[in-house]
Amino acid sequence: MALPPILQSLRLPAVASPLFIISNPDLVIAQCKAGVVGSFPALNARPEPNLHAWLDRITDELDAYNQANPDAPAAPYAVNQIVHRSNNRLMHDVEACVKHKVPIVITSLGAQKEVFDAVHSYGGIVLHDVINNKFAKKAVEKGADGLVAVAWGAGGHAGLLSPFALVNEIRAWYDGPLLLSGSIASGGAILAAQAMGADLAYIGSPFIATTEAVASDEYKQSIVDSGAEDIIYSNLFTGIHGNYLRKSIENAGMDPENLPVSDPSKMNFASGGNTEAKAWKDIWGCGQGIDTVDRVMPAGELVARYITEYEAARKRLCA
Repeated sequence: MALPPILQSLRLPAVASPLFIISNPDLVIAQCKAGVVGSFPALNARPEPNLHAWLDRITDELDAYNQANPDAPAAPYAVNQIVHRSNNRLMHDVEACVKHKVPIVITSLGAQKEVFDAVHSYGGIVLHDVINNKFAKKAVEKGADGLVAVAWGAGGHAGLLSPFALVNEIRAWYDGPLLLSGSIASGGAILAAQAMGADLAYIGSPFIATTEAVASDEYKQSIVDSGAEDIIYSNLFTGIHGNYLRKSIENAGMDPENLPVSDPSKMNFASGGNTEAKAWKDIWGCGQGIDTVDRVMPAGELVARYITEYEAARKRLCA
């Protein structure tokens, strides 16, 4: 199945994943202008009425850019909705997306037909995060237009399956749009994701170390200085397993190698965490692919680097 038209004109086959607390209009606009789908979690716009202001600004600036650059328009943008009982502003945020006709909505932590139907009512598309084949089938049955396979090594809430296994299992029955998340941090990795069966790469952690991202200088530098061995997988902080930077756990006075297990029924995403040290704010989410991040740079420069690497990787394969 071909990609939806809205995803066919990207300069790079990639979506910048929504980063809780970190993604903001500056980052999204820069990502879209550079040629990849930029995204942000609706929960980042606080208080709730700010979501309308964010959507107005992103829409207006991208429209102005497209008018000035008709031969090289910006990529579309996406809004992430956390579909979980802990998110008490979900319907407000969905209604805002409907009002502004957000082109792409990314749903996480629950597939809800009502949300899918709301986005479809104005012609938008929904991509849904999944960590295994069971959740993938449920999302498609409820009306998702595409899937984001969140494999082992992805930042934040990540699954345990190898990207090879997860993509192969989904592709055995699903020929729709498929994105792959998990340690993708180079142009070569983007091409590899396509080679194994994904349509697009889903990239998050490298964008934390960009000038536009709302992250502390220490967080950004920690990503520059760290590698895969510095990522800790734990469910302590939100009740759902995720990947976090070792340094931030140590900064909070905890031993990364001896973290207790949290009660999954007390999942506490929207408010920031289950411990005194809050997930995302104090405990920094991050994926395993950060060894390629060698400095903090503008998002547009990072995308341009990936485009160059992607084209070089394609040439090597064809040589």
